[in-house]
Amino acid sequence: MDDPGQLSEYGKILIIILVGIFLVAMTIMAGRMLSVNKPTPQKLSTYECGEDAVGSSWVQFNPRFYVIALIFLLFDVELIFIFPWATVFGQAEYIAADGRWGWFTLIEMALFVGILIIGLIFVWVKGDLEWVKPIHQRPKVNVSIPSTAYDGLNQATYPLRAYTVQLDDKATAEKANEEMPVAPKIAFKSRFKKPGATS
Repeated sequence: MDDPGQLSEYGKILIIILVGIFLVAMTIMAGRMLSVNKPTPQKLSTYECGEDAVGSSWVQFNPRFYVIALIFLLFDVELIFIFPWATVFGQAEYIAADGRWGWFTLIEMALFVGILIIGLIFVWVKGDLEWVKPIHQRPKVNVSIPSTAYDGLNQATYPLRAYTVQLDDKATAEKANEEMPVAPKIAFKSRFKKPGATS
């Protein structure tokens, strides 16, 4: 740094940070001064994705949300490293200087993507990408009844009963007919005119 009047690189970074803080503070202050403030119970109530909050917030949180979000961020952020690689790989000066440069960068990215694919396969095999992990097991109840008794009940054939009511005599048939509810008469019947009809 020959000229003391010039800013150092750290001074430039400090100016960028101060300008950023100033701009954020000014937008927050302008938002508070210009916005209309009319709070209502509906505006002050908490909501999640447009739905009203129901019950207590101290509930069991499904950890699958957290695991899937972490996996997504991991593979999403790793893609950022491909952009600088593509920028450097596309420079003709490096390739013209040494022909092996292109092969070196291609092998390097193949290793990087290969490690990502191995990580994805590991997560997939482990089952962290599955939303619901069903556990297939037969229910077991500790009872003193032997299982042969259940087998005998399950394998036996039982006669089926007729569920229709059999009316033997005329008196019960007439009584059943009297007890049948009569459908009410329709008080209003709509009348539609046919197209082209005069009356």
